[in-house]
Amino acid sequence: MAQHWTIDAMPDQRGRLVVITGANSGIGFEAAKALAGKGARVILAVRSATKGQAAIEKIRAAHPRAQVELEMLDLADLASVRAFAERFSARYSALPVLINNAGVMATPYRRTADGFELQFGTNHLGHFALTGLLLPAILAAPGARVVTVSSMAHSFGQIDFDNLDGSKGYQRWAAYGQSKLANLLFAYELQRRFAAAGAAAISLACHPGYADTELQKVGPRMDGFAFGEVLSGLINRVFAQSAAMGALPTLYAATSPEAHGGDFIGPDGFGGARGYPVPQRSNARSYDPELARRLWEVSEQLTGVRYAFPAEVYAAD
Repeated sequence: MAQHWTIDAMPDQRGRLVVITGANSGIGFEAAKALAGKGARVILAVRSATKGQAAIEKIRAAHPRAQVELEMLDLADLASVRAFAERFSARYSALPVLINNAGVMATPYRRTADGFELQFGTNHLGHFALTGLLLPAILAAPGARVVTVSSMAHSFGQIDFDNLDGSKGYQRWAAYGQSKLANLLFAYELQRRFAAAGAAAISLACHPGYADTELQKVGPRMDGFAFGEVLSGLINRVFAQSAAMGALPTLYAATSPEAHGGDFIGPDGFGGARGYPVPQRSNARSYDPELARRLWEVSEQLTGVRYAFPAEVYAAD
């Protein structure tokens, strides 16, 4: 691998279809712009049509021939996830790249449309359901990749099976860490299941380091704490790397021939906070197969989505 992997090293993406959740801003937007610039057909799966359309216009301004389109998807609502998957499946038979990017961070206590704690429900369960519902299309694409975006915050995450909904006590940062650990447990378990099924698809994880995005402002905004929102922006400008740099691990995981199933890609700088993408190790807990299997079973029960691989008939409960 080159010492400093950049967009210039990204292979040509013509002929590849990519779905990116949360692609209207931040890491997702930068990844969408870069992939479209390399010729991929990119579906921006977002909650806001207005913000999504604005993102598409920015991408087309940078790359006039870009193949980009907008689809509505709210990961905090399983009905929306299912509707997206149905629309996608009606149009496409194969999905070469799925990037599970969207997320919320350190929000006040809220529940999703289905009653899940917001961060666990959006960051993990929404993507778990989406990936499962798109599994036939993923398996139909030779060498498909599923990239799940985690965070350095996984390092303090614990999966509290007795309090996944936060009803027995809620701490916003603990809930965020739990959701980001869940992302990694999911990504690694998905890779194990791909391998066990003899599938050509691979599952990878990544994290952006400390990148300047809207993510840090969401919690203060939901609290109605205007000063906190402004302060987050100021801190970002001083300490964070750009969203474009933060997107490089995602792009490496999605496109590099040197990336492999089960990899965890992050910035190479001190503490993984900034820099260029390299393979890393996540914490020991994230590689626990028993913990991953238990989380998988609970996630199937909560979402009603059951994964089925080549020897099985796909079904949703």
